[in-house]
Amino acid sequence: MSELVTGEAVALELRPARLPSRALAVLLDLAVAVAVYVAVTVALMASTSSLDVAAQTALSIATFVLVLVGGPIAVETLSHGRSLGKMACGLRVVRDDGGPIRFRHSLVRGLIGVIEILMTLGVVACVASLVSARGRRLGDVFAGTLVVRERVPFSSAGFMPPPPPWLAGRFSGLDLSAVPDDLWLAVRQYLARMGQLDPRVGWAMAERLAADVAARTGAPMPREVPPPAYLAAVLQERQAREARRAFGGAPVPAAQPPAPVAPPSTALPPAAPPGGRPEVPRDVPSEGRSGTGFVPPA
Repeated sequence: MSELVTGEAVALELRPARLPSRALAVLLDLAVAVAVYVAVTVALMASTSSLDVAAQTALSIATFVLVLVGGPIAVETLSHGRSLGKMACGLRVVRDDGGPIRFRHSLVRGLIGVIEILMTLGVVACVASLVSARGRRLGDVFAGTLVVRERVPFSSAGFMPPPPPWLAGRFSGLDLSAVPDDLWLAVRQYLARMGQLDPRVGWAMAERLAADVAARTGAPMPREVPPPAYLAAVLQERQAREARRAFGGAPVPAAQPPAPVAPPSTALPPAAPPGGRPEVPRDVPSEGRSGTGFVPPA
């Protein structure tokens, strides 16, 4: 995984594409481009046979530049980094901050790709990808881009467990403004990976993080709440506040425990008189209510 930080200070975990998948995508793109180039060249030769040699040479150079250089640039720009070969291999070209590429990124990658892929038969690109920690070729380095995998196997390592239901709304009154962002990031990373940690190490880490968060909030952590559950509940409360601040929603009241429900009475209803409905007393108040004389319709 490669952790990128966007302009909004959001950490993205992306999986850079390695050399075999990138080479296969480039071969597929070159096969399509060469097929189109051969078809266009044959059509031009048949339609411009009456021209002189200089004009035919100029048309051949223009066809080469437009099809083998301009074609990939246009496809990557319009598809936001997904050429035919990359689409087949599940790859995409993105910026260094994880955003979609623009025309200037595709232009730089295409122009440098002519040298390191077409003119050197891909030797320079292979060497640069092997040397780079994230598998980038020279075109990616100069353009500020990165080729990442879109289709990755599902893993439960990034799943953050929700807090227990009995902790819902319990920490709605905490002051979370003093908790720094790096501590929130540490809590998030711990909750996402606590299933992979040793139980003793994970518990000690949860106690340390919970103590740090409690010290920043100024309220002690309840003793009956386990540290992982405390961290999950506090993080959920922070996310709920951020969502309300972002979307302008009304504050959500703290969850109250359900009121005890009285068991149903086992007394039998009064017997109905012959040929009529059971008589309902109008002057007898119900439990907890005053007698108003109102009788609900049948």
